[in-house]
Amino acid sequence: MGAADPLWPPWPDPLVASLGRDGPPRRFEGDIGTRFWRCKRRERRVLSGFEALPARPGREVRPGARLWAAALDAGAQAALMAAVEAIWAEAPPRHPVTRWGKPMSVGMSAAGPLGWTSDRRGYRYAPAQEDGRAWPPIPPMLLDLWAAAVPGAAPPDSCLVNLYRDRARMGLHQDRDEADLTQPVVSVSLGDEALFRIGGAERGAPTQSLWLRSGDVLVLEGPARLAFHGIDRIRAGSSAVVPGGGRVNLTLRVAGATAAASAS
Repeated sequence: MGAADPLWPPWPDPLVASLGRDGPPRRFEGDIGTRFWRCKRRERRVLSGFEALPARPGREVRPGARLWAAALDAGAQAALMAAVEAIWAEAPPRHPVTRWGKPMSVGMSAAGPLGWTSDRRGYRYAPAQEDGRAWPPIPPMLLDLWAAAVPGAAPPDSCLVNLYRDRARMGLHQDRDEADLTQPVVSVSLGDEALFRIGGAERGAPTQSLWLRSGDVLVLEGPARLAFHGIDRIRAGSSAVVPGGGRVNLTLRVAGATAAASAS
């Protein structure tokens, strides 16, 4: 493997110094655990392990809502951002309208068998984009994170990819369009800091706010699974992870019949 090898490096530059150019990469010490590679037919790929995530207790924001601050280090954030850009190449972010005909301020895309969409008919999951193309697959790195954060949960079949630019926000809402509401939601933040607000299962219940930062992982399950939550604002310019600025939020969930099938 030399400088002329077009497949090198298979990961973003921040990881090269830690992984080494020749032979098996050295152990990479970081919050996301160990990394390893494999070579098969000249395909080289870094698999990110998240073994350290469940070992760290995280912070209980409220019952059922747990935050792992800085779960992804700088190298993992860069790798995940590259995966997001690959998703956007196949499913560009768009601003869907609400059922009242108002465009959303958040740019939305998705990955996995099901993507989330909205129009005047309402909110729903759909197996294809508006042009009929399938959604791109969920990046393996996110599947690893899901398995580490919520072991025992059914595999996710949808990953919403939301892009918040300077003035974008998300009003208080519940994630309740999924087939099995006992399955968790796992959220990953990249880029600018965001003021996240969470309340109870009833609209109008008291809320609390906290800043989510790039690399944070938040899980909503159990009593917090149907908690109202939203993004009040982002702190523009607080991170350089997202090209062009802003925040990317990836939320993994079990949207369709996957959970029922795995339980049978």
